Amino acid sequence: MSHAQAQLNIFACEPEYGALVKELAPEAKIYSATTAMQDPHQVQARPSLIAKMRQADLAVCAGADLEIGWLPMLQMKSANAKVRSTDKGLFFAAEHIETLGQMASVDRSMGDVHAKGNPHLHFDPQRLLGVAQALTVKLSQIDPDSKVQYQANLAHFSQRWNQAITLWEQKAKPLQGKKVIGYHSSFQYLFKWLGIEQVADLEPKPGIPPSSAHLASLLKRTQQDDILAITIASYQSERGASWLAERADLPVLVLPMSVGGNAQSESLFSLYDSVIDILLAAK
Repeated sequence: MSHAQAQLNIFACEPEYGALVKELAPEAKIYSATTAMQDPHQVQARPSLIAKMRQADLAVCAGADLEIGWLPMLQMKSANAKVRSTDKGLFFAAEHIETLGQMASVDRSMGDVHAKGNPHLHFDPQRLLGVAQALTVKLSQIDPDSKVQYQANLAHFSQRWNQAITLWEQKAKPLQGKKVIGYHSSFQYLFKWLGIEQVADLEPKPGIPPSSAHLASLLKRTQQDDILAITIASYQSERGASWLAERADLPVLVLPMSVGGNAQSESLFSLYDSVIDILLAAK
């Protein structure tokens, strides 16, 4: 392993990208700005984050405006020219794949929506593989001496990931056609991949907490008796979900949003295992 690679400081905006970097550049120093128990839309630009950004050779983020509320402030206050532009050491995963749910125009009346599409793309295994390929190119640009090593790491990751996809798809077959009520569009990529339909949302509009009137309309929807469960991410409030679950006699499934979202999710591989296991247990 080259000395240069070992010295890379990498700032990951979310833990899933910290985990992906670890697969591709295991010798790098990796810092994750958020945890799976935090809403990645809502992050404070704390002095500790500014200090980490100041040291970074590369910042790896979801993009599609997920970090729009805090990343520009970090970039400005850290005064680190390396991570200011995607021409240099800034990498947005969403710019390297086709995101779901892109919109031609958005306004505040629509709630917290992303014109550039859903940024939670790490739950589509094929898209994530595309991100890994693009990230390998970026790592090789920043640290050209280690290019051969990065390519070898990508090949090793890709082989294991493709084998895992086959197993996951086989294991998750019983979930095809199942219906859930979700919170936000957090798991849009996961559900699309596994053939699960999110028929309703606990939020009346993205980013707006559930109102009693909205929950009452959802309760009416559950009377069709075709809902598998109510799903929320590890950092989302359980209040509305619990109210609805109690009255509709449905389970609430707390799915890990990222690596570290529960005890099982220690890597990208075990994160996928965990969400599929939790969904299957409700069947």
